[in-house]
Amino acid sequence: MEVAAEAPQGDGRHRHGPADRAEHGDDRDAVAVGQCGVHHRAGPGVAGQDLALKNAGSEKVTALAEKIKAAQDPEIKTMEGWLTDWGQTESTSSDDMGGTDHGSDTKSASGMSGMGMMSDQEMGDLETATGSEFDKMFLEMMVEHHKGAIEMAMTERSDGQNADAKALADKIITAQKGEITEMQALLDGGV
Repeated sequence: MEVAAEAPQGDGRHRHGPADRAEHGDDRDAVAVGQCGVHHRAGPGVAGQDLALKNAGSEKVTALAEKIKAAQDPEIKTMEGWLTDWGQTESTSSDDMGGTDHGSDTKSASGMSGMGMMSDQEMGDLETATGSEFDKMFLEMMVEHHKGAIEMAMTERSDGQNADAKALADKIITAQKGEITEMQALLDGGV
């Protein structure tokens, strides 16, 4: 997935008028973008993708990890640019989400729970797994992780004000739904 949305230009000050919020992002945009950046990096996200490049048993899993990483790296850079322009950081904007629980007992960076985040134990298990055992664990974790990303993107789509952030949310939803279908097919095929 190529990210067409560019970080908005500006002087880095967070404005408060309705037109400025729509152009530069309001607090809801900053929280959503910060959460998504943390989410992309945490759990089976970037860390799991890197593990897949060396621990996967299936070339299909390795190729999928490369594809996901290639899509998410520019998304992360774009979101970092927005936060900088809005006078926010990933940690300050994601701290606003507190300990929101979405029915999961897993915890992650910045107090995030649920949202497809994996526990330290699960990540430890993934780090030591290899071959087909790794493939199954990675795919199962990434399906849940993607579902969490879709949930966050849907929140940005419905509550956000910045048109570029909402467009990126749409791209994330589309891409990650497709990747879930691909991962589920690999799991169903006995990878």
